Amino acid sequence: MTIAVSHVEYQTEKRHYAHIDCPGHADFVKNMITGAAQMDGAILVVSAADGPMPQTREHILLARQVGVPALVVFLNKVDLVDDPELLDLVEMEIRELLTKYGFPGDDIPIVRGASKPAYDSPADPEANKCIADLLDAVDSYIPEPERELDKPFLMAIEDVFSIEGRGTVATGRIERGVVNVGDEVEIVGLKEKADKTTVTGVEMFKKVLDSGQAGDNVGCLLRGINREAIERGQVLAKPGTIKPHMKFECEVYVL
Repeated sequence: MTIAVSHVEYQTEKRHYAHIDCPGHADFVKNMITGAAQMDGAILVVSAADGPMPQTREHILLARQVGVPALVVFLNKVDLVDDPELLDLVEMEIRELLTKYGFPGDDIPIVRGASKPAYDSPADPEANKCIADLLDAVDSYIPEPERELDKPFLMAIEDVFSIEGRGTVATGRIERGVVNVGDEVEIVGLKEKADKTTVTGVEMFKKVLDSGQAGDNVGCLLRGINREAIERGQVLAKPGTIKPHMKFECEVYVL
């Protein structure tokens, strides 16, 4: 069971994906918001044996609220359902739910399959066909995102940790622009004055990079910054390009 948001990467014939695994359990729906806010598209996993759960509705609504542009549905555990008509009913319920919350329910691909046999038998083509079908649906249905590479660097900080002997690392998804090793950046937010620092390293999925760009989930190693001086809720930005505000208009959804 997923509790916190986690990140993995994989490759299809058409694309390279940074996949954010979000919690599905009702007790951890709030943690899903962190991942959903970073998504260019989403795979909604629904159990064929249970049908849409209350948290499924929460996930669809939150995806709409944070602006996830497109969804693909994976109807999981179909091996536990013997009645084809029951599968059709579950699929119909999912489509109605998607439509209710503003997604094109009639058009969204719903791929039927069973993840456990695929996980247990990775070399079995038949067991893994549903996974291949799912990735094909994601490749074809989720639009290619437009990256704002020409704008000033901005990254919302998702997490912070220390590496002994090296310094403090801030992780997150780059919203816009490019950051290079050696670039000066500002830590903005939650305090009156921004702190300046230099990016001394960039990593993505345990690979050392010379730079990161819009859409990448990276960790930035920051020079001379203590772990206590930076936190989630702040942003890294090109110096002088962003100003924090004390008042703003927003929509609030109370869980």
